[in-house]
Amino acid sequence: MVTVAQAEKIVMAQLKSYGHELVPFQNALNRVLSEDIVTDRDLPPFNRATMDGIAVSHKAIADGIFTFHIKATQTAGDEPVGVDDADICIEIMTGAALHPSVDTVIPYEALEIRNKLAAITADGTRKGQNIHYKGADKRQGDIVAAAGQTVTPAIMGLAASVGKAELLVQKLPRVVVISSGDELVDVVDTPEPYQIRRSNNYTVKAALANHGIKADMLHIPDEAAITEIQIGQCLQNYDVILLSGGISMGKFDYIPKALEALGVEKLFHKVLQRPGKPFWFGRHAEGPLVFAFPGNPVATFMCLHRYFLLWLDAALGLPAKKPVYAALGTDFKFQPALQYFLQVTLNFDEQGRQIATPIEGNGSGDFANLADTEAFIELPMERSDFKKGEVFRVWKF
Repeated sequence: MVTVAQAEKIVMAQLKSYGHELVPFQNALNRVLSEDIVTDRDLPPFNRATMDGIAVSHKAIADGIFTFHIKATQTAGDEPVGVDDADICIEIMTGAALHPSVDTVIPYEALEIRNKLAAITADGTRKGQNIHYKGADKRQGDIVAAAGQTVTPAIMGLAASVGKAELLVQKLPRVVVISSGDELVDVVDTPEPYQIRRSNNYTVKAALANHGIKADMLHIPDEAAITEIQIGQCLQNYDVILLSGGISMGKFDYIPKALEALGVEKLFHKVLQRPGKPFWFGRHAEGPLVFAFPGNPVATFMCLHRYFLLWLDAALGLPAKKPVYAALGTDFKFQPALQYFLQVTLNFDEQGRQIATPIEGNGSGDFANLADTEAFIELPMERSDFKKGEVFRVWKF
């Protein structure tokens, strides 16, 4: 049996890259960039008006001209129109490109326009006002999004703005989520009084979707031969197997024996934690990893966030996230010498401190509370009494 820290170290020692692939930029949300995104031209690519009004040469104002003849009206996307004489202006809309002959934009609020004449009614016009200058944001060839970060909606917008129709991203591991047990029936079935519907696999699949992984699902009955055959096939076709259930010490828990027979090296089995003590982790000689979580829903959910998603981010090259901490909102006691992951809700008090309010539930099989909580707070195994206001690490889900 290993501690939580030892289990994390063993899991994180199994990092590997799964390569790279080009994907359409609009399909890259939540993927990890493998290349820098650079500008193909200056941003903005031209001097652009930032307000509706008129564009003039400021020299004319300096020379005492305050009324201008409107030569043309120019909107965003129009070819720039220039002025030939000092008392000429261009009526211009926000976003329109400025001709080199004009260098100042005066907003409508500072004008009176009649009969194609625009008169300035406000003092203090400055040269270059209300203009977003070419290259003010980025120069051609500048990096606008560096490799090694998650693609966000903002980064997708940047990709579109610089013409990156495809993005090179980290390949995701091929993942299958396996549930097991004859007591589990499908979601559309009506269970017998002694049966329950499968839910862990859907929970895990949904959590993985938030990280861009489209996991497959498989259910294995409590039969030793079928268990070995189907896990063997998964080892050939997937990079990661996530199992839920069938790894305890029960008479019909065939998975550990099947994994051993298939040549999966056990790196640990059982962690000094609650929930999730029976957690099994191993590696096949040809590369696939096996995360075998206990079948209890809360245990599966906690282990997924505490270990697998931590490993996934590191395997994809993302920098380690800074730990998040919160203060206990009430006193709490936990007697067994185990690291305890307590379900909590998170709020902020008047001093801006993050407060974790415990919701104990009824053990690792009580998954209903997951809908009402947002994190696990990790309480160290060396203690049994935890006081209100003490600060511990939290794992948000």
